[in-house]
Amino acid sequence: MKKITVLMLLIAFQFASAQINNSASANSKVTTYKNGYNGMEYIVTSKKETIIVSTFNSKLDIKSEIAEKIYNYYNQNKDNSYQDGDTITIHGNDAKVTGKFVVTKKGKLTAVEFYYEKVEWNSGLTELYKKNIS
Repeated sequence: MKKITVLMLLIAFQFASAQINNSASANSKVTTYKNGYNGMEYIVTSKKETIIVSTFNSKLDIKSEIAEKIYNYYNQNKDNSYQDGDTITIHGNDAKVTGKFVVTKKGKLTAVEFYYEKVEWNSGLTELYKKNIS
């Protein structure tokens, strides 16, 4: 009798574990997209310089917030503690965005560009930018 009870408990435990793992993997889905938004999102002017933040392959829902956070990242790292083309991650309210960070300076004009590569939404969905999806 004890063996049957232990066996039933083990089966119930395995079933419950499988359900938990299935629901976790259902929430973490990876997809690709090819139609992001490109353009100037944030412009800051001062007597010393004009900074233009542009994003490429961005997602409409978060592009303004992420652009502002990219400007803040640039402003905090003005001492060039970054390398052009570095991959950085920006944490937004609804998603974490990873992409390439490029800064170009010409006189008083500074262009800060961010190229989205991966968007990890708080819902568990991950979207990868793919230029040509086959």
